[in-house]
Amino acid sequence: MPTRTIKALYIDDDAALGRLVQRILDRRGYEVDHVTTAEAGLARLAAGDIDVVILDHDLGTTSGVAVLEDLRGREQAPPVVYVTASTELSIAVQALKAGAVDYVVKAIGDDFEVLLTAALEQAVERGRLLRAKEEAEQQVRQAKDRAEMLLAEVNHRVANSLALVGSLVRMQAGAVMESGAKAALAETQARITAIANLHRSLYTSTDVQQVDLAAYLETLVGELGNSITASGRTPIVKLDAEPVSIKTDRAVSVGMIATELVTNALKYAYPVGEGEVRVSVVRAPSNQITLSVADDGIGWTGDGTAKGSGLGTKIIAAMSKGLGARLEYRSQPIGTLASITFDEKLG
Repeated sequence: MPTRTIKALYIDDDAALGRLVQRILDRRGYEVDHVTTAEAGLARLAAGDIDVVILDHDLGTTSGVAVLEDLRGREQAPPVVYVTASTELSIAVQALKAGAVDYVVKAIGDDFEVLLTAALEQAVERGRLLRAKEEAEQQVRQAKDRAEMLLAEVNHRVANSLALVGSLVRMQAGAVMESGAKAALAETQARITAIANLHRSLYTSTDVQQVDLAAYLETLVGELGNSITASGRTPIVKLDAEPVSIKTDRAVSVGMIATELVTNALKYAYPVGEGEVRVSVVRAPSNQITLSVADDGIGWTGDGTAKGSGLGTKIIAAMSKGLGARLEYRSQPIGTLASITFDEKLG
């Protein structure tokens, strides 16, 4: 039993029995309020400061079960010990189903006192444990909310920092005269932007563990399209993506691969600067996700020789390996199709 005085509310229309129960429980260290109607009992409960309720079955104009039904809809209602003079098992079952934590049959003598006090002690302890559980769950929820808020703030700051780095790289590219260096800096900026966009998606999302791949790629493709237009070239980049959510760390790899594949298609499929690049995301019934980048350009030679510095090819290979993805390049009647296929369950 807790050291502080336990406050019990006894709801019973029998005034004489109410006084008897008060005397019994006073000796046990309880503070007992006795009311004779359901209405008075519910009003006293609404005032608060009650640890346990002793509820009689027959309240004259209503039954204790009706009071239990009312208490079920209240937050943090105290535990209820149900008492009745009837020995019918059906009443006990009905009361327990309605929310009572224990059941005691009224009787004259020591047995009733012992059974009632034992039931009250167990009910009070159960109520204490339930409140402790609810408080612990509330603390966990608050801690989770704080962690998510802090993580969102981190993603926001990372996205802003990466955007700043990307701007600095773009400025540097504008100051460089050598075409090869300018192109390399432009590709570096695209890679930084791919990661920055992911963090931007995370701090605007309600789920920091999963990324909406379609929305992420839409932003990514849009950034690439804008950079192409700004450079004076005219290829068109289109996206057709099914709704798919994957884990954040895997989304980084997918975004980097998409950036490299689109960049490669723009650089090598359309040397004169005109054409269309199609990006698609499809989820198969086997829980596999396929990212494809297709063009109608000059086609793939198929000899496996990397063009340019080969850095983009190395990035694609490394990211695909990290995803456990199958990487394929296929020549088409017109153009080339590059794709990666990975298992969604691994995400």
